[in-house]
Amino acid sequence: GLLSRLQISAPAIRTLSSSKSFSQNIPSCLWKLGRLNHVAIAVPDLEKAQALYKDVLGAQVSETVALPEHGVYTVFVELGNTKLELLHPLGEKSPIASFLQKNKTGGMHHICIEVDDIKAAMTELKKKKIRILSEEPKIGAHGKPVIFLHPKDCHGVLVELEQA
Repeated sequence: GLLSRLQISAPAIRTLSSSKSFSQNIPSCLWKLGRLNHVAIAVPDLEKAQALYKDVLGAQVSETVALPEHGVYTVFVELGNTKLELLHPLGEKSPIASFLQKNKTGGMHHICIEVDDIKAAMTELKKKKIRILSEEPKIGAHGKPVIFLHPKDCHGVLVELEQA
């Protein structure tokens, strides 16, 4: 019955828990991943999204900032240990406009992780065949260099790396 199945699987569980930690299998890099900086959400109505987080949920919400180089308006919602970035299209060629055409109600757009050396990260990621969506870092919403990694190389997630 159940007891005999549990006794059979117990050695397997001990083997898994006593095996090398995952981090021992990762080769050392010239750069390091840092903390999660933010999760970006594309929104079709920026004012309604701001009101939800500020008036309904009681969060501290920044003013709207236009980033013409990225084709977006951004608003940051402070969460204590990280932030949400609300994104809304700025101009017809905005990548957020095309995202919202496919996702009418909005949705998660990307995650942003800090790195200690963005140039070293770019060099090493290219060697590992991870596609970077720009040749050089651009200045992001926090005034720091950022790059984006191709979602097809990151299990379907658009990943932004930001210089810490």
